[in-house]
Amino acid sequence: MRKIVFPALTVLLICFVSCSKAAQEEDSTVLLSCSAPEFLSPGDKVALISPSYYTPMENVDTAAMVLREWGLVPVVGQNVGKTYLGKYAGTPKDRLSDLLWALHDPSIKAILCNRGGYGTIQLVDLMPLKEMTDNPKWLIGFSDITTLHGMETRAGVMSIHGTMSSLITTHFGRDLSSTLVRDIIMGTIPQYEIPPHPQNRFGTASGVLVGGNICTFTPLIGTSADATAGKDIILFIEEVEENMHNIDRLFNTLILNGILDRCKGVILGEFTDCEANLDFGSVEEMLVSYLKDYGIPVCCGFPGGHGDVNLPLVMGAPVTLEVTPEGSKLTFDIDGNQEVVNAETVPLTDSLSTVKPLDLVGDKHYKVVRIYNFIKHYRGVRY
Repeated sequence: MRKIVFPALTVLLICFVSCSKAAQEEDSTVLLSCSAPEFLSPGDKVALISPSYYTPMENVDTAAMVLREWGLVPVVGQNVGKTYLGKYAGTPKDRLSDLLWALHDPSIKAILCNRGGYGTIQLVDLMPLKEMTDNPKWLIGFSDITTLHGMETRAGVMSIHGTMSSLITTHFGRDLSSTLVRDIIMGTIPQYEIPPHPQNRFGTASGVLVGGNICTFTPLIGTSADATAGKDIILFIEEVEENMHNIDRLFNTLILNGILDRCKGVILGEFTDCEANLDFGSVEEMLVSYLKDYGIPVCCGFPGGHGDVNLPLVMGAPVTLEVTPEGSKLTFDIDGNQEVVNAETVPLTDSLSTVKPLDLVGDKHYKVVRIYNFIKHYRGVRY
């Protein structure tokens, strides 16, 4: 047998390459540190923009009316009424132009996105994160707006995963999902109490809150908008109209990229109209089958995402997640007035709304509504 002898220089080169690779992997973890934008006061301006799909102008006009009722001054982006390729609210440059206008105008104090859909991924390479770092403002939205939350977090600015113009119009801004967004930008921070869930994993953890729509943030891995690259994160996940098969693929993508290894805790929100095409009782049960191996707290059933109730979350904020047999608590470590919100008793609307989805269940609390939604979305499959 021929004996192979590596010269000393070759050995040193192999060691150097290995160490360099390890250093690169270590450097790929980002230390997230975000600041909260200034809270708003009555009379402040709020920009309404459409970074993704087109929104009918009647929805924008109604949202503007709601902002006026809140004592704020709505200002609509000049490209909001445009359409492009049948779906988008203008070309990528059109949509980017409105975002940059809202960031650069010093009189505008917050940015409300009109709707999600798709398209924000087209903006990632068009705008340096420095634009957000240098112009910190509350940016509000969810679904496809998850991309912008990732950019804001990487830019060091907190943002709000919450309801948008297209949904504020549903209850004329009088539902709790909308009024909590109003309260956050005005300086009142919710501390959530969430009822127990059969798939919860107990424990306490602290970290930076990142995530959102899994179909939106998973393709951002490795980009400048990838907030999941952060060290010590609390990961929030929600989805709509994706079957279990596809959600499993997305979740395994997170696992293969080491993202779950960086998680201190996970919050599972709503999985709305997600087809149960695998032999699991729910999407939560499927995801927890992976998460139980990580020994971290998991809160299931948080009413956030595409469901009837979408409680706002401050992305990029340092949070503490506590999951016990009695339920879960999510606390934001942010300056401001603190308000406890019990998610078990959250109504869909208040008594002022002209639309009353609660008619289906009378005056029952939100817990009953969750059961109804589960039966509707999962076609009778039980936990």
